[in-house]
Amino acid sequence: MSRSHENHLPKASDYSTDNSDSDIELDIQELATHQEQHDDNPEESSPWDQGSPDGRIPLRNLRVSRTRGFRASRQNDSYWDRDSESLTQDSLGIRDSEGTTEDNAPLLELSNGSTTRRNSRDQGSDRPSTRLRLAKFLSFASTAIQSPVAGYQDAQDNSTAGASRHITVGQYPPPRFPPNAVSNAKYSAWSFLPRTLYNEFSFFFNMYFLLVALSQLIPPLRIGYVSTYVVPLAFVLAITLGKEALDDIARRRRDAEANKEAYTVLRLHDPSKDSRRKKNRKSRAAKTTSNRGRSDTASSYPNRLDVIEEEEEILGRDRKVPGIDIEVDELSIKARDVKVGDVIKLGKDQRVPADLVILKSSSAESGPAPSPLPQSQISPSNITHTDVGATLFPLETGSPTTSAEHHEQDGVYNRPDTSDSDGTGEAFLRTDQLDGETDWKLRLASSLTQSLDPRLFARLRIIAGRPSKKINEFVGTIEYTPWEISEHDGAPQRESNREKALSAPLTIDNTAWANTVLASNVTVLAVVVYTGAQTRQAMSTTAPRSKIGLLDCEINDLTKILCALTLTLSVVLVALEGFENREEMKWYVAMTRFLILFSTIIPISLRVNLDMGKSVYAWFIQRDQGIPGTVVRTSTIPEELGRIEYLLSDKTGTLTQNEMELKKVHVGTVSYANEAMDEVTSHVQQGFVTSSASDALKPAQLVTPSSSYRTSVAANPTTRTRREIGSRVRDLVLALALCHNVTPTIEEENGESVTTYQASSPDEIAIVRWTEQVGLRLIHRDRKSITLQSVETSRVVVRVQILDIFPFTSEGKRMGIILQFLEKQDPADAADSARDTSGEIWFYQKGADTVMTSIVAMNDWLDEETANMAREGFRTLVVGRRKLSAQQYQIFSSKYKEASLSLQHRDAKMARVVKEHLESNLELLGVTGVEDKLQKDVKPSLELLRNAGIKIWMLTGDKVETARCVAVSAKLVSRTQYIHTVTKLTPDTPAASALDALSLLRSKPDSTTLLIDGDSLSYFLSHHRWEFVSIAVLLPAVIACRCSPTQKADIAYLIRQFTKKRVACIGDGGNDVSMIQAADVGVGIVGKEGRQASLAADFSISSFHHLTKLLVWHGRNSYKRSAKLAQFIIHRGLIISVCQTIYSIAAHYEPIALYRDWLLVGYATVYTMAPVFSLVLDKDVDEGLANLYPELYKELTNGQSLSYRTFFVWVAVSIYQGSIIQGLSQILVGSSNAEFPRMVSVSFTVLVINELIMVASEIVTWHRIMVASLLGTMAIYIGSVPFLGGYFDLGYVWSWGFAWRVTAISAVSLVPPYSVKILRRTLKPPNYRKVQGF
Repeated sequence: MSRSHENHLPKASDYSTDNSDSDIELDIQELATHQEQHDDNPEESSPWDQGSPDGRIPLRNLRVSRTRGFRASRQNDSYWDRDSESLTQDSLGIRDSEGTTEDNAPLLELSNGSTTRRNSRDQGSDRPSTRLRLAKFLSFASTAIQSPVAGYQDAQDNSTAGASRHITVGQYPPPRFPPNAVSNAKYSAWSFLPRTLYNEFSFFFNMYFLLVALSQLIPPLRIGYVSTYVVPLAFVLAITLGKEALDDIARRRRDAEANKEAYTVLRLHDPSKDSRRKKNRKSRAAKTTSNRGRSDTASSYPNRLDVIEEEEEILGRDRKVPGIDIEVDELSIKARDVKVGDVIKLGKDQRVPADLVILKSSSAESGPAPSPLPQSQISPSNITHTDVGATLFPLETGSPTTSAEHHEQDGVYNRPDTSDSDGTGEAFLRTDQLDGETDWKLRLASSLTQSLDPRLFARLRIIAGRPSKKINEFVGTIEYTPWEISEHDGAPQRESNREKALSAPLTIDNTAWANTVLASNVTVLAVVVYTGAQTRQAMSTTAPRSKIGLLDCEINDLTKILCALTLTLSVVLVALEGFENREEMKWYVAMTRFLILFSTIIPISLRVNLDMGKSVYAWFIQRDQGIPGTVVRTSTIPEELGRIEYLLSDKTGTLTQNEMELKKVHVGTVSYANEAMDEVTSHVQQGFVTSSASDALKPAQLVTPSSSYRTSVAANPTTRTRREIGSRVRDLVLALALCHNVTPTIEEENGESVTTYQASSPDEIAIVRWTEQVGLRLIHRDRKSITLQSVETSRVVVRVQILDIFPFTSEGKRMGIILQFLEKQDPADAADSARDTSGEIWFYQKGADTVMTSIVAMNDWLDEETANMAREGFRTLVVGRRKLSAQQYQIFSSKYKEASLSLQHRDAKMARVVKEHLESNLELLGVTGVEDKLQKDVKPSLELLRNAGIKIWMLTGDKVETARCVAVSAKLVSRTQYIHTVTKLTPDTPAASALDALSLLRSKPDSTTLLIDGDSLSYFLSHHRWEFVSIAVLLPAVIACRCSPTQKADIAYLIRQFTKKRVACIGDGGNDVSMIQAADVGVGIVGKEGRQASLAADFSISSFHHLTKLLVWHGRNSYKRSAKLAQFIIHRGLIISVCQTIYSIAAHYEPIALYRDWLLVGYATVYTMAPVFSLVLDKDVDEGLANLYPELYKELTNGQSLSYRTFFVWVAVSIYQGSIIQGLSQILVGSSNAEFPRMVSVSFTVLVINELIMVASEIVTWHRIMVASLLGTMAIYIGSVPFLGGYFDLGYVWSWGFAWRVTAISAVSLVPPYSVKILRRTLKPPNYRKVQGF
């Protein structure tokens, strides 16, 4: 026998001569694909490369050599080493041999892409070991598996968004899918410099100064020191890039906090297999060491005999123990480390870290709630080996042995019990952070997995669809492959039996998407199917973009004008010389030098000052005690807060608290609200007094709707009218306590048992809480029955069986239930009562008044009362009932069942049966009014923003009726405005009718509010985009309902694109992130629902009413200060350039510098920067006036503070003052070479004084820092004069001639502009002067 430790791999022919030990044989043509893959390395060929004399290869040889051949091609890949090693072992088959990949692929492919017929599994069935090995080889393949290389390619394909995926539950190592990390960062380590430099040099003046700085490297163009031009540019870039880096680092730190959130993960493994694998590795390492002459590559291969021995050991063990050998490692990992295939354990109020499929749900009483380890203890060593059946979820069928015995009757080990004995498998999710809907969503575990022991999750495989952004759709399949127990040679053996595999469909009801919250008090086990960028949340979120303020764009345009002015001056000065070449330079060199001399017209310090000013504004915002908790996350756009014209707001959690409370009920003749609710409590106490309530030893009779209204013995005799009203109140309260989908749960808080309610709608929870407050408590609810208890006596007063439920839908706008009332109180007789068909049958229904009006009996008060409640901002529900005889119910039931089996138009047929047999002439019981509590000061805040000229759009995922009520209660819609509703437009809607729906808006845009649903909005955005937006942007308010996150972002982008105005978006949930990032200014609210919107926003606040101060006060100040600061910096640069121009003309058009080196740099920094920059502290009105007169904010939206008009006014002032300063200096002092130092000392001193006085004249509200900067700067200049001997004539500076010339020139320069300013302010005072009263 040839040794298996030689440098070459053993050939197939070496082992094919003895067919007695061969397994099922495969045609050699099936291996053609792998043969081609190894032809390029003949020295390390695998057994697949060689043929046998008869063209066949034994399967055992194929199996053993395949691993080594595969290792030879991927010996440096530890991931594939482990995966390949697992292929050689006949383990329990807890995962697919390739981990993931397409499972319907053929076993091996021909080179031409076709597949050959595989030999029958019955071949060689007389060999038990052969048969068992073949079953393992095919354990999780539908018919066969792919080659390793093909599997690798499929795994790569699976990681893309374009392929469906096959997931083995609990698989380790996990397949290669995106990491589950939250990232709001704008840059990576590699993209930071390229992107930020591109953004900076996209500004014209930055590119201009880069060219000017580079020109100083050319000797003929050099003027003064190179550092004079290079250092300022480098300083500007360093400041800007540093701010961007700090902002992005802060984002990464916030993301890291979210990514470090701990979650409990279950890892499934076989400890015996792990120990055998460790032992075999040690054995192979020892054998490798003893063979000195082998190459390193060959020595890394496992010994073929060792592999066979390991297989036989596993088979022998399988003959002995047919039970469950899987153990579960329960460990705590960070959210970013969650991977596809992981089993996550979730408890109440935990946020879902990735897209999950729910496998099992059990009440918290059945097992401990997850308690992740502290962050400091999160490590692979913190693994707790648990008896999962005892600690996670109790086994319904007993111990593993009992469970095995239970299923051995059909020869299949541990087939799941679909009876759902461990609870109902229900879980409620809060999805408002995903879709904006306030209703809780009911999610169910698959019936295939609900009753499974978690150790058997290793036998599960999920086939999921490709990643998608559709949050309301999911298509998938889950498969369970049980063990088959069989007898071979007198010993029990087990194997995976694909023929008896069970499968079940997966829908949206079985999922929990990332960023939702588990709301119910249950413990959920779920498997991860999508992570990171492939989750529904992430795919609905747009990538963050670098935001540039409108002020920056406007200044960029102004610098282009200044550049054109610079070029014009240069050309004119050269042209006046006649474009003649001079002895020392060419004319174009002279023109270029003029351009460099006049480069101060475009002040490079402008960006530095503006960026530093933005940092000051951000500091003011974050230190404001009036808006505590406010965080500026993007410090480059605070001026944008002062230019907002459109505000797009979420509803849930932003305008409302998402806390419902029933405020009012009406029973036809009497309305109850506020203190009158005490009378309702009195009626309920009397109405649910049972006949035997006074005798505690005797069971009381249950209350039914037909029970007469009784009063207690101690109560005073009541009039007939009071009894009638009391009976109506009792019937309404009973209907509200029964007609819902609420489930009560018991929780412990501070050592006390507290009843909480779970439901898909917060409205229903509010109603059930109200019924408890007035005396009727819901104590039990399942799919079959409801039990009510009297709060006063703590006795059960109502028991009903649930016969049918008709859930609420957006189309139907109503919810109904058919109940059979039981009359026996004793729980021991409950079963008899359930079988009793003589109980009363009632149909209860509640819904919107728009649909219930035609269903209930005729009345004269419903329309009026619902209108009154709507005006108060309440969400109204109309409640009715109808009694059914047993025969009527049987007829309905048969018709309804027949309609439910229809394959076409099923929903419509079922709705038709309900309408025909139930929804007619219902007894009207009453109307309820539920209030969605608004956030603090929402009403005055919206009114103030509206008066400030901001148009407000409310975008929500909620229902139309809910949005309408909130809009009215929040005063988003004033009493004088008409709400025009557009709903139910589909792609089939004719264009003419769709445009007609907008015609009314065009006729009265100022007094009409648009209410539109998501489908209609999608229709307009797809077919009539510009027609819709051209009308919608004119309206004072727009309400969009049922909006997806993508639609919200599209609306923000559309408004920006169409109007070119500034758009702000505000929200508090993950579903608002796309909208926030698409806006010019994104504002996130930190609330009880999470921080995702806050992390992605530019500004983070803690409450909606803080937005008014952020915009009206801080936004207004930031914009006005930056506008004034920019104008002064432009003035400062332009006036010195005018002085240079005047001097060049006087010097016969020679490009000679007037001020050079330190004078040029010092003027823009030490001598003027502090006073000019102190303008960031100026304010024209105080905060009280800004809030009292929001119209002051409205005038900023037109950009009047920095416009072309104001720009040219400052240009004119600069030209006048520069001409006066330099002209008079040359006239009064002279401009000859001898007089040049004196002239420079006079003109430069006047230049500094002029700038300081101009700053002082523009200040409205003085601040001590302003005074200090002015006096300090003047002192610095005077103190530095003795050191300017290289530029000034110091002897002349201290003379009276110098003093009077400086004074005279300064007066001529400053008095005329200031006089014009005073005259204009007197004749046409600005608005801020008007509100100040002078």
